[in-house]
Amino acid sequence: MDQEKQRLSIEAARLYYMSDFSQQEIAARLGVSRPTVSRLLQHAKEQGYVQIQIVDPLEDLDALGEQVQKKYNLEQVLVSYSPANEYREIQKHISKKAAGYLHETVQDSDIIGVTWGTTMHAVARELQPKPVRGVEVVQLKGGVSQSHINTYAAETVHLFAEAYHTMARYLPLPVIFDTVELKEMVERDRHIQRIIELGKQANIAIFTVGTVHEDALLFRLGYLSEQEQRLLQEQGAGDICSRFFDAAGKVCSEDINNRTIGINLEELRLKEKSILVAGGVLKQDAIRAALIGKYANILVTDQYTAQALLQEF
Repeated sequence: MDQEKQRLSIEAARLYYMSDFSQQEIAARLGVSRPTVSRLLQHAKEQGYVQIQIVDPLEDLDALGEQVQKKYNLEQVLVSYSPANEYREIQKHISKKAAGYLHETVQDSDIIGVTWGTTMHAVARELQPKPVRGVEVVQLKGGVSQSHINTYAAETVHLFAEAYHTMARYLPLPVIFDTVELKEMVERDRHIQRIIELGKQANIAIFTVGTVHEDALLFRLGYLSEQEQRLLQEQGAGDICSRFFDAAGKVCSEDINNRTIGINLEELRLKEKSILVAGGVLKQDAIRAALIGKYANILVTDQYTAQALLQEF
């Protein structure tokens, strides 16, 4: 009798847990009543014939974030689940995660420094209005170009300001000038000085990273010569706020850096919250270099990128 009960319990468990049969279907197949099937399934669990494991993806993501946080000595790592290791899908999910984090974090009188690009525009579109007072939103780098390619610079800052019921402070300039002298002359304008100074005072900075691949946004915008692009592709790993750095996180072209207007990389290290929002295979080297350079203390990314950041390179 015991062997027969064991056989029926295991058979019922296989049909129920592995083949998705209903208890009524199992009863008909085994020639027993439905209550008997229920007792057989309970017996299978009690005897250890069935072992149920619950995998909580959120718990796994938290653990993954903690590993990245520890490795790169970050204040916080938020890992968003993406159903596919595909850039647009990843961008969609990390943007929602970043917007949610900001909604919880932004308080009265905060100064938020914002950059531009498709990821930052995606974050801006996910923002939910929050009833805060005295918040200021400032553009951290110039965003004007003669290219037909949209940087979403003005739209991004506008959406941030709208979410926090404030006026946007724009930096209506090219981000990289042809000469250092021209850039320094523009910076001497008292109105421009005021915007740049507000960016320095921002306690929250949110940004993404660019790459040095051939299709990089800054390359396509026409700011850099072909020779400069080749130099950056050979020596660089990526950029933040249009300031390029190498794999060790160090500025890789002082000339280009000196012609760039907006916040300096060193100033990002001083922020209370320096938030990097980025993910995807093509950005992994740039993200790793940015973290090595200590330009962010908070990272919002996806599980694929987080796993890659834990690997040796």
